Amino acid sequence: MLDSLEQAYADFTGWLFGHALQPALYALGLMDWADDAFQWLDFMLFGLVQVLVVYAVCRPLEAWRPVERWADGRVVRTDMVYTLLSRLGLLPLIAFVVFASAEARWEGFLADLGFVQPSLEEMVPWLREHAVVAFLIYVVLLDFGEYWRHRLQHSLGWWWALHSIHHAQRQMTMWTDDRNHVVDDVLQAVWFGAFAMLIGVPPGQFPLLVLVLRLVESLSHANVRLSFGRLGERLLVSPRYHRAHHGVLSTAEQGKNYATLFPIWDVIFGTADFRRHHYPETGDPEAPPAYVSGGWLRQQAAGLRRLAGALVGRG
Repeated sequence: MLDSLEQAYADFTGWLFGHALQPALYALGLMDWADDAFQWLDFMLFGLVQVLVVYAVCRPLEAWRPVERWADGRVVRTDMVYTLLSRLGLLPLIAFVVFASAEARWEGFLADLGFVQPSLEEMVPWLREHAVVAFLIYVVLLDFGEYWRHRLQHSLGWWWALHSIHHAQRQMTMWTDDRNHVVDDVLQAVWFGAFAMLIGVPPGQFPLLVLVLRLVESLSHANVRLSFGRLGERLLVSPRYHRAHHGVLSTAEQGKNYATLFPIWDVIFGTADFRRHHYPETGDPEAPPAYVSGGWLRQQAAGLRRLAGALVGRG
């Protein structure tokens, strides 16, 4: 099944490139950029798929049973700008160029040492015939890494200076998942990519892994009064479970419910809050005004100032 999805996506990308982008490059005399253009098209299409899947799942839920209704949704529109820039705009292109170069150098370095990066399938040959099981194991391992990345965002003062932009939102919706400072986005991408390389995630499975985490994270931020029940909330992060994490009394190092997918990590490390009917107000009471109501550019500039203050001990 995973191979079929990967092949269908690759076929569509190739068809779109051959019938739309390649003729345009030829007409403009830019065929020297064809390989780069194909890679960027692939990256941008994947971002579009993420946005469409998230919207199709989360928007009906938010309309069905919202936690809050607001007369003015300007700050929500700012979060939409974050999503579009993060998934479809210039930021993914920069990330792609940087990480593609870093990955090539890393693989070259390992090859010079005669080292082959292991994968689960190589260590446990049985998994080669059970791709879905291997995929689920990678999901669990990556989620463990994401739990500790999130803990560090709250416990390190300089990282919290950036991450609090995400927590400053008082009108939390599915779009809030992408409300992050650019530097924070880069740090998260480095963490996630390095961890994926460390555990040997196959390149073909990586996009689907990202899509799964992206969907659950966006759903967990959705403005919907939804709990998965006494048992379900111990198996998968719900909107209620994660809203408790964004509550005004659960910020910085006092946070709860750090898990991205599986609450088991919060249970193991003592950071779980399972109050089933608890839908607190969201936001960071200590966030500067720019973090709360500023536009994208203003929030980015304020984040850099606050980061600098934290690094020199003034914040």
